Amino acid sequence: MIAKTDTPSSQVDRHQEMPESNIQASAGRLSIPQSFHLKKTISEPESLRYDAGEIAAYYQRRPLQVLRRIFTVLTPAVGFVAGLWWDRKRGKSVKNEHRHAVKLRELLTKLGPAYIKIGQALSTRPDLVPPLYLEELTRLQDQLPAFPNEIAYQFIEEELGQGPEAIYTEISPQPIAAASLGQVYKGKLSTGEEVAIKVQRPDLRECITIDLYILRRLSAWAQNKFKRIRSDLVGILDELGDRIFEEMDYIHEGENAEYFYQLYGHIQDIYVPKIYWEYTNRRVLTMEWINGTKLTQAKEIAAQGIDARYLIEVGVQCSLRQLLEHGFFHADPHPGNLLATPDGKLAYLDFGMMSEVKPAQRYGLIEAIVHVVNRDFEGLANDYVKLEFLSPDTDLTPIIPAFGKVFANAQGASVADFNIKSITDDLSALMYEYPFRVPPYYALIIRSLVTLEGIAIYIDPNFKVLSEAYPYVAKRLLTDPALELRTSLRDLLFKEGSFRWNRLENLLKNARKSQDYDLTLALDGAVDFLSSERGGFIRDRLVDEMVKSFDALGRNVLHNFTYMLRERVGITAINQTPAATVEQQQTLEHIQRISSILQETRGFDPVKIAPQIAQAILNPGVQRLGQQITTQLLQKALTRVIRDVLTSEEISPGTEPH
Repeated sequence: MIAKTDTPSSQVDRHQEMPESNIQASAGRLSIPQSFHLKKTISEPESLRYDAGEIAAYYQRRPLQVLRRIFTVLTPAVGFVAGLWWDRKRGKSVKNEHRHAVKLRELLTKLGPAYIKIGQALSTRPDLVPPLYLEELTRLQDQLPAFPNEIAYQFIEEELGQGPEAIYTEISPQPIAAASLGQVYKGKLSTGEEVAIKVQRPDLRECITIDLYILRRLSAWAQNKFKRIRSDLVGILDELGDRIFEEMDYIHEGENAEYFYQLYGHIQDIYVPKIYWEYTNRRVLTMEWINGTKLTQAKEIAAQGIDARYLIEVGVQCSLRQLLEHGFFHADPHPGNLLATPDGKLAYLDFGMMSEVKPAQRYGLIEAIVHVVNRDFEGLANDYVKLEFLSPDTDLTPIIPAFGKVFANAQGASVADFNIKSITDDLSALMYEYPFRVPPYYALIIRSLVTLEGIAIYIDPNFKVLSEAYPYVAKRLLTDPALELRTSLRDLLFKEGSFRWNRLENLLKNARKSQDYDLTLALDGAVDFLSSERGGFIRDRLVDEMVKSFDALGRNVLHNFTYMLRERVGITAINQTPAATVEQQQTLEHIQRISSILQETRGFDPVKIAPQIAQAILNPGVQRLGQQITTQLLQKALTRVIRDVLTSEEISPGTEPH
């Protein structure tokens, strides 16, 4: 069984156990503190925050140490580069590209933690790395041999003030996992809770900083030397340095876990392990032990009576809220970090690698989805400019048709049917060919989504991540009052001035599948928007559509009325009022279906909606809308009555009047 020390209801109080400074850092923030004042050791810079200038100053005073490391790295690297050169000279570069990609992955693994992290970062950089190398680098294993227990126990005592025997009543004789930055033991506290004890590798900062220093200087040289390199290599390396330094600070990781819980711990069947702050410091992290099964172990999960596919759906919904709602997301959701607990929850582990998507970027991503739905590739290209993938002065002329080719195979299919991996592979090739600069947040998003899709397809080959995601996007488009999304909604619903009822139907159908879709909120938002100045475009065109619908609905009534009136005044010619056109009839059918969808939506209650409708009627904007519709309908009706009553021309049945 899972050793849960608190139930979901009692976990609300877990922040009370944190130090006061940590409470302040984790409550309501969007950026997490990165620097702490630490005791300096012989081989480490003073600050834990990544500072390229401080690191450069440190190693400029130690040239022999730098030369030794360069020689260690250069020896295997020269052999790899020589192999590339020889194959290119013989014209076998393409033929042997996969073999070279494998060799690069193996080389980076041998060179140590910094190069493993750099390789993992490069696996998300389609603007820097050819597609085949991208594929191979995603297989980089963050695993290294364990270091001795004596060193780990020494770190525990230095960081926590007591030896492990005084803190833990039990501790595994050997680490159960050893990664590039640290290793993990299983232990038990005196209070009986089972815990995971994460201890950092010795001399880790020295290993990381010297490699970052060397690579940063190499990047600056290459950037000035080769015009083919469009991206800011030094900036990318500095961003990676920031991220690695964050991962090396276990206080920061603990705060990430607490903040993740604060934002997403309330989602049904999501579980976030507890952090034991009294036994956590910079190089030691003690957190709740989770007994669980990797999501890729489908048979083992099924044997426990747990639906693995359902847990993937839960993971998709949680990821959407991470990426598009709050912007704070888990950037490394590999199978080892997503566990199915025995009581059927999805547990997230390892909060060292997190990232943030800013509000403008979140809205930009949703806008891009809408442009893909509309096959508006010019709009999509401009989205990439707004999202800073392309500079404003980039010539988009060749890029727009290139987007069309990427999505050519999906013509006629809905976005929900897209395969993330195949689309991102095609986009990666496009970004390598054209002057794209991939922002770090996007690279991590793609890595996160592709990994999640890979797990999902392993469980169910027919699983469509975007199909599960689209209800959430539909809900956001219908309920989010942000101007950017209202504009996206308008673009989705209108084409060349015509209202696309089928799109509204599809949005409503998908939105009602979202667990937290609030129909009342959607109706309130629609009324507020339509009655506002911003909603003028949709309001004016909606009036036209409603007039057409009411006009079609009233044709038969008018026919009966005019027929009776003509009989009374003695006009015997039978003048058939034209039936509703095909377009009008289709509009009526759409409205009927939309009415049915609304009635079948969770939360639809006539008793609750009636006061809402009454309140809406009193809204000045809604009254203006009603007046516009009524005026146009009266004009049409009077015109038809006058024409049908006063015409003396005898019309043959089935013939429309001019």
